[in-house]
Amino acid sequence: MHGLQAEYRPDPADRAFLMELFYGVLRNLSRLDHWIGGFRKGPLDPRTRQCLRIGLQQIFHLRVPDHAAVNETVAVAGRARGLVNAVLRAATRERDRLLAEMQVAPLALRTSHPEFLVSRWVDRIGEGPAATLCAWNNEPAPVYVRANGLRVTPGELAASLPDAEPVAFHPAALRVRHLPPSWIVGGLCYVQDPSTLLACELLDPEPGETVLDACAAPGGKTSYLAERMRNRGRIHACDVSPPRLDTLAANLDRLGVQNTRTTAHDWLGQTPPPFEPASFDRILLDAPCSNTGVMRRRVDVRWRLSPGDFKRMHGLQVRMAHSVAALLRPGGVLVYSTCSLEMEENEASAKRIARENPELQLETTRSCSPLADGVDGAFAARFVRKP
Repeated sequence: MHGLQAEYRPDPADRAFLMELFYGVLRNLSRLDHWIGGFRKGPLDPRTRQCLRIGLQQIFHLRVPDHAAVNETVAVAGRARGLVNAVLRAATRERDRLLAEMQVAPLALRTSHPEFLVSRWVDRIGEGPAATLCAWNNEPAPVYVRANGLRVTPGELAASLPDAEPVAFHPAALRVRHLPPSWIVGGLCYVQDPSTLLACELLDPEPGETVLDACAAPGGKTSYLAERMRNRGRIHACDVSPPRLDTLAANLDRLGVQNTRTTAHDWLGQTPPPFEPASFDRILLDAPCSNTGVMRRRVDVRWRLSPGDFKRMHGLQVRMAHSVAALLRPGGVLVYSTCSLEMEENEASAKRIARENPELQLETTRSCSPLADGVDGAFAARFVRKP
């Protein structure tokens, strides 16, 4: 896909269509390859397979006339023009049969998700809810913004754009169809799903406190913590990647955050953290995870996951929690959070963190999900360090 995308070099008018095509192929990869396999037995070189995927995506899932989809795809197929032309024309003739067969295909194929992932969800929540979740993942994600309270109120921001809609999940969140560039340039908002604010609410920092955001980049949660603290006190925002810290610093500057310092640190590495023990009133650990709660936005996630990833991520998350726990003062609050839907990374990690860190008391957990709340999936656990 990347090679073809580079060759087309779309002008701005075609960019939206290309992005819709690109992400549509990712969303429908299993069914596209299934159809290809029905017309072409044997191996295909990567370029030819990509051409066929692009052509079939246009024929079955986009508002492109058949003749245009076939002709334009054949034009970029190189030496495979004859094969691509034959397969796509056969697909247009057999459209009704292919679509009817797909309606009764297994859920993983029908919704183009990995079989192991669909099986997990079916076992845990049932086939009907799992099918609804898969359908949610295949919808284009709407644009949500958080009004930046350091510069503007949600009401003031909404009043400046007629199509802005308040979001029931959080009072600072708005859904917009067209994002005004002035909102970004002026630091009036930050683009983020409302689910990402769950952990910040549970942390509940106060003005004047000292806070650690252990995995901070690109800055959505950090900037909201600063807003809740009214730019008073101190936030230390860490990330393992210096380039990501540069992005974080630029975002914080644009949003008017003044109480935050950025620091590069690997919580899984051998280097001790650059902070004194028991020096933070509150710590947010937004841990790396499988991202199964945000698959609607991160379309590639489903194809990068493997069955062993959930156990592996669980181990990494617990190790990171061990690393930051010693930095929390007695009576302080630690919030562990993920954007995962999986038990191993959420409840199981929270229970193990409490079990292996007896100085931490697990107070409460909160979660949200596409099925229950109409937003991305997220989980947060609040710990208090015992006196």
